Amino acid sequence: MKILLTNDDGIESPGIQTLAKKLREHGHKVSVIAPLLNRSGISHAISIINDPVKLSVHGEDAWACTGFPADCVLVGTLGKFIEKPDLVLSGINKGANIGTDIVYSGTAAGARQASITGLPGIALSLHGNSPYNWDMAASWSAGHLEELLSYWAPDTFVNVNIPNNPSGPSGIAVTHPAIKDYNDVISVVNAPDGNFWCFLTPGKETTKPAVSKEPAGSSEPDSDWNTVFRNFVSVSPIHSYAVLSKRVGA
Repeated sequence: MKILLTNDDGIESPGIQTLAKKLREHGHKVSVIAPLLNRSGISHAISIINDPVKLSVHGEDAWACTGFPADCVLVGTLGKFIEKPDLVLSGINKGANIGTDIVYSGTAAGARQASITGLPGIALSLHGNSPYNWDMAASWSAGHLEELLSYWAPDTFVNVNIPNNPSGPSGIAVTHPAIKDYNDVISVVNAPDGNFWCFLTPGKETTKPAVSKEPAGSSEPDSDWNTVFRNFVSVSPIHSYAVLSKRVGA
């Protein structure tokens, strides 16, 4: 299979490097086009609309791009720079992209952009904290690629979260995205030069409806949040377009 691999953590991320290696070991033809810099939280921003992006060689069939994840996919799927891929994989992301995270995630945007161009797109994220078990996550992803691809349908992308367990996940489950409350705090400092500096302090994430026990979201057993806490890989097919329903009475 011809696979285009991108991410939002940057081309130096061990997530994308390890995944490329494992996919090639499984016999896939892998082309990597990923951001030169960390682009986490950039969502579906596209820089090539206003300025060209530059690609520089970064290893075997790999290029670092000055743009964002969506730019990388646009170049890789429309630019005739590489052979047209059969599949776009975005990741493996350092940390989860669960529920509301997909609104902000550059990882999700890479997979979404693939869908918009008519290709299967899968976003891969590793839930949990350091130390990250990259080899486990990449081996699992490469070994279950056909199964993950089976969840894709036109006008969707597949959002996958892998538990960060060195022994591997207990199984796989189809889920729906949880609705997260981030409980973040913004602190504003009035600097002596008259400017204002704004700092974000992340809060403890919870899900709606709030529950009193851990893990948060356990009142929704089919949510992506709850599923990864049960050591299952969460697979959520996501519509790529926002569909506005007709207003009542309109």
